[in-house]
Amino acid sequence: MGREPRGMTLDASYQHCRALARGSSFYPAFFLVDEPRRRALWAIYAFNRRCDDLSDGPQASLESLAAWRDDLTLALAGGAPGGRFPADPIWPAFADSAARYRIPHSCFFEMIEGVSSDLRESTKPTYDDLYRYCYRVASVVGISVVSIFGGHTPEAHKLAEQCGVAVQLTNILRDVAEDAALGRVYLPREDLARFGVTAIADSPALRELLRFEAARARALFTHACELPAHVEPRTRPCLRALLGIYERLLDKIESRQYNVFSERVRLSGAEKLAALGRALLE
Repeated sequence: MGREPRGMTLDASYQHCRALARGSSFYPAFFLVDEPRRRALWAIYAFNRRCDDLSDGPQASLESLAAWRDDLTLALAGGAPGGRFPADPIWPAFADSAARYRIPHSCFFEMIEGVSSDLRESTKPTYDDLYRYCYRVASVVGISVVSIFGGHTPEAHKLAEQCGVAVQLTNILRDVAEDAALGRVYLPREDLARFGVTAIADSPALRELLRFEAARARALFTHACELPAHVEPRTRPCLRALLGIYERLLDKIESRQYNVFSERVRLSGAEKLAALGRALLE
């Protein structure tokens, strides 16, 4: 592997990634795996966080994402000509993790393509279009995680794909009001028409549509419930916890009768700890 950025050791790069990961609701679950895998989870989280920031933050632009894609290419090749990585401090840890756990490089390029689409389009015509988007911004994360956990088979990756789509659909349900305020409507136009929804505002028609999309997410979670059996046994509690947090969030959206407008649906610290506890007991 190439040399780290000036003044940046590999360990310092991992610690930088850890600092970025601390804000994630998944951070406590990362401690259910051994330290090398935990560090890899920090690094993959940091990469995805950077992608998100470049599509939805002050620096958001297609030009920034194109430059980030160029840096990704260099990092995965072992560093820039001369042996140095691009400037961002996440790259040494990221490249080390991607190589160590044989994460498919396509996952990272798909992620950049997925978040780039947020700057090019504001709606999704069909469910197939939405599924493709969810694959790019969430399923590839699932495939990265199961690769870190030893799941390198086509079956493991397919189940991770389905879990990722379920997770992203849950995110879309939770954030439908906030996204609409930003001019983004991820609910497929064909489904909006089917349910007679003409505006993203609380209404019986929209709640029925959200119920319909929630059933899709639930079916995907159920179909992919065998995913933990496809990773190394000692990593299964962490994977169950990661999935359990999102299934509990979907439970909460359903229990509120799809009222995602009066306040943001979120899990309390106690509910997240309960998900960790269940994962350990299982």
